[in-house]
Amino acid sequence: MSNDIDALTQLNKDYVDSVQNGDVKRFDEILAQDFYCSNPDKSLVDRAGFLKQTAVPVTIKNLTAHDVKIRILGNFAIIHATTSYTTADGKDANGRYTDCWAKQNGRWLAVSAHVSR
Repeated sequence: MSNDIDALTQLNKDYVDSVQNGDVKRFDEILAQDFYCSNPDKSLVDRAGFLKQTAVPVTIKNLTAHDVKIRILGNFAIIHATTSYTTADGKDANGRYTDCWAKQNGRWLAVSAHVSR
């Protein structure tokens, strides 16, 4: 289990860093083919839509995850966390996310995300 915690901790960091940096390539590596994301605007996007929105230049800075909780349930994991960041106009803001991961063929892949601000 500790290897899975280590792997998911790194994947969570990669995920947050990829949001901050618009890293479509890394997301392409860690998202399951059937990935979906609920966005803060209440829209639901599939994998292709998520990669497309990730490619749009990022306007926030200093995105950081806090209070990360990783729960492993067999070959399924849920990550809950809060975020802090700086908006384009320089204001401090925060949010929350829940990411779901499934272990497929020995690899953890993100299968679902829910983001709120």
